[in-house]
Amino acid sequence: MSFSSGVKTELSRNMPQNSCCRKAECYGLLLFGRSFTKSEMVVKCANREAAHHAAQLIAEIAGAFTEVSEYSLHRLSGPHKESQPSFLVTVPGDDQRRAVLSCFGLSGNEVSQRIQYANLENECCISAFLRGAFLSCGTATDPRKDYQLEFVVPYMNLAKDLQALIGEVVELGIQPGLTHRRGAYVVYLKGGERVADLIAYLGAGNAAMELMQTQMVKEVRNNVNRKTNFETANLGKTAKASAEQVLAIEKILNSADGLSFLPEELQELAMLRYRNPEMSLRELGEILSEPLSRSGINHRLQRIVELAQEL
Repeated sequence: MSFSSGVKTELSRNMPQNSCCRKAECYGLLLFGRSFTKSEMVVKCANREAAHHAAQLIAEIAGAFTEVSEYSLHRLSGPHKESQPSFLVTVPGDDQRRAVLSCFGLSGNEVSQRIQYANLENECCISAFLRGAFLSCGTATDPRKDYQLEFVVPYMNLAKDLQALIGEVVELGIQPGLTHRRGAYVVYLKGGERVADLIAYLGAGNAAMELMQTQMVKEVRNNVNRKTNFETANLGKTAKASAEQVLAIEKILNSADGLSFLPEELQELAMLRYRNPEMSLRELGEILSEPLSRSGINHRLQRIVELAQEL
């Protein structure tokens, strides 16, 4: 089961307690379904539980009989073809569709699809309405890949209404984006925290927790990778510097004067570095007869390299 389907399954198992919220959720399901007119009324659902949830709400709120049918979408994935089942909840019969429209104060002759706020009777109904909208046209990206939630809406004015409604929810404090894609309008959110907040607001607390846990794991992994890369880069610089120092000392040892070419205070350190190319500056400083700080060792080794360049 995909993450998005899992969110919808969790939402479908949480039937609103208040009758006003059940009506608002049913309205959201139908308004953002595949079709909501007097000639055709169809809600597309991602899984069986969501389909039966929609059918139950339509029967309870509008008293309409529905038909639930299953079909499969075939998608190519590499060399294999995957079958993804989906469900359609259809309201058959002109009389039944008119009764459903009438239940929500509609005639079916409206010029454009818009959110009728009279169907959101109380403040608590907004969450239920958005839950219905998400069950009909929403998707949530797998948090292991990205943090994005979308509502794919066929009409521009309806998409703008949805964008405005989400932006007005004070406890969320988010402003979704709106874009046009392949003949539809997409109201979207990006960012792990914002997506998790909206999913939790809709009623899928477990899915929101899963998303946040995934985000935390990814952040820890990224921090570890950054630290490892930084340490690897430092090790590379250290190894390069050590190799340069050893070559310089070898050049001095092979010269006519040998080690005596160096000032006396550099001779002991030169031999220590030559014999211990893997040691850090701190370790070299600790084993000198007169211990030195890391910066002191670094300064003396630079002098040795500069003197070797004069040969």
